[in-house]
Amino acid sequence: MGKKIFKTLDEQIEILKEKGLIIDDIQYTKEVILRENYFFLMGYRHLFMQSDHAKCFLPNTKFRELYSLFYFDRQLRNILFKNILIIENNAKSIFSYALSQKYGFREVDYLKPSNFNQHPEKVRQVNDLLRKMKRQIRVNGAQHEATKHYMNNYGYIPLWIVVKVLSFGITSELYTILKETDQKEIANYYQVSSDELLVFLPILSNYRNLCAHEDILFEHQTQKKIPDNVYHEALNIPLINGEYIYGKGDVFSVVLIFKYLLSKDDFRLFMNEISYEIDRLSGRLEVISIDKVLDRMGFPKNYKTILEMD
Repeated sequence: MGKKIFKTLDEQIEILKEKGLIIDDIQYTKEVILRENYFFLMGYRHLFMQSDHAKCFLPNTKFRELYSLFYFDRQLRNILFKNILIIENNAKSIFSYALSQKYGFREVDYLKPSNFNQHPEKVRQVNDLLRKMKRQIRVNGAQHEATKHYMNNYGYIPLWIVVKVLSFGITSELYTILKETDQKEIANYYQVSSDELLVFLPILSNYRNLCAHEDILFEHQTQKKIPDNVYHEALNIPLINGEYIYGKGDVFSVVLIFKYLLSKDDFRLFMNEISYEIDRLSGRLEVISIDKVLDRMGFPKNYKTILEMD
């Protein structure tokens, strides 16, 4: 395998031209490549290639069209990220309320291993996660005014303050070690089953990390799949071998999770923003259709009708 060596902007542009990409403004293309990184931009080339194995772009593919998909994905990340943060904050608030009410507000009380799932196969996970929580409290607690205030003035940090320093990944895993009665109580706040919430939270945590690190989002797939629900059927999503082809571990599955976990107003605003970005991208595509992008996202063509569903 040959070595990858440094290429100047001019050399990078020549490579793109050799692959059949049309560049109608050299200076603009240089500025975009310098600002956005050639490697990251090329992560969006696949929809524009002649085949999975070919190294040539589809005829008449322009750099601006490739960049439009890159820019769309950035907007998509921003929209998903802010709504995941809303759910993260809601979850932390609900968790801390339910658990504090039942187990107390001092760390020595609410972090007792006996408060959590006592099945033999869960014991190690419980102990490991409690250690992680205590470490985050110790390391991150000193960086936040609220946690410092409680520790300095009261000698303890209540759970409704501790959640501020816990990552969403930790919060998501915390739900998996709760007793089944506590899981059901928290799931009831959302009017979903505990089995659904056990899947929803890690998927959102996965997408949150992806958004935060500017990774490619629109065609991302998670290993976990959300359970079939009424929206899959109501949207007439096709099945292959008994499995819905959209809305399982793709971006549309996040839309379905938002439908359950966001307020109606927040969900409507989210859908309006997503629809606007999709329509805007559609107007900028020439060589490929917006349907090709929607398919990679797991969006059925009638995705907007979910707004009118209860």
